[in-house]
Amino acid sequence: MGRALIVEADGGSRGNPGPAGFGALVRDAGTGEVLAEAAEALGTATNNVAEYRGLIAGLEAAARIDAQASVVARMDSKLVVEQMSGRWKVKHPAMRPLAERAKEAAAGLGSVVYEWVPRADNAHADALANEAMDAAAEGRPVRLGGAGGVGGDGVGGEAAPTSSAGDTAPPAARAGTASSAGSGWSAEPDTAPTRLVLLRHGETPMSVERRFAGTGDIELTETGRDQARRAARALAGEGFEAVVASPLRRTMDTARIVAEALGLEVEPEEGLRETDFGEWEGMTFGEVRERRPEDLARWLADPEEAPPGGESLAAAVRRAGEGRDKVAARHRGRKVLVVTHVTPIKALVAQALGAPVEALYRMHVDVASVTRVDVFSDGPMLLRSFNDTHHLEG
Repeated sequence: MGRALIVEADGGSRGNPGPAGFGALVRDAGTGEVLAEAAEALGTATNNVAEYRGLIAGLEAAARIDAQASVVARMDSKLVVEQMSGRWKVKHPAMRPLAERAKEAAAGLGSVVYEWVPRADNAHADALANEAMDAAAEGRPVRLGGAGGVGGDGVGGEAAPTSSAGDTAPPAARAGTASSAGSGWSAEPDTAPTRLVLLRHGETPMSVERRFAGTGDIELTETGRDQARRAARALAGEGFEAVVASPLRRTMDTARIVAEALGLEVEPEEGLRETDFGEWEGMTFGEVRERRPEDLARWLADPEEAPPGGESLAAAVRRAGEGRDKVAARHRGRKVLVVTHVTPIKALVAQALGAPVEALYRMHVDVASVTRVDVFSDGPMLLRSFNDTHHLEG
């Protein structure tokens, strides 16, 4: 029976696609001792390519240590973990050869299981990937052994043995890593914000008639489906690594159309659903004003006031912020398409600008429009564009 080993792997791309690199290491599962490290620059590539290359290097390094080993492969890439576990299909043509190569590497071991971990728990491999990218940018060899306390230059792509039992500290912070706090304005503390591209769902019968549409099961019109296809064409090639959507029907249907074109799966996120309008669901503003004037006046006057049986605007904004934080934690430093609704989009824009909840009353968000927000690891957000509909023209 072989040894129990842990493979930690990561990859990154500064630009996605852009200068890329991967890092991987092998630990003894019992002691935590780092047995091998690998890191290599890849030239221009996407994050997903770099993530797969890191996994392959880690599995191959484990096989050189013990071909009969039982391996737990830990990564912060949900895409790679889900695809290698067989739960998601490998749809993107560029990913299929890498997935096959990873499967071949896994077949050379006793057994392999895949485990997703938060990025914070994958710091050693992340630091190795950044070392590979830094070395390429500076025109020098990759230095391995920084985490294990062993000096000397490593050869990119080859696993170098280390001898520091249980040492999990990453190498010293370098430009391009997110290991030091910052404000989002400095180039050094956080050069890789989580980039959220917010896409409102396509047209529905309720949006055509301008009715309150909250948590109801509402389908897209054919125009809405065409809008989703147009958005998919416009967004293709931007290097998205994940698609996240509100779990409601109109957002999931929009997201699936776009995700298929991007070769990705859709992750539902409850925090990004629309406001629950309670008894107002399906009514126009005029109908509410006519039938429930006092309720409407209270709702307009106080963001903490909820429609009868529904949810207040302030509560929906707080929930959207929590949903944003969950997405940013799962996909830190990556580019994520978020398919959601009017209120969550307005909420995230207001939060990026430091505006009060009342600012939502001063915004308009079109169906199938695109808004872009950067989320930095130390808290600040940056609004890059708002309510872009150029892809729907013509």
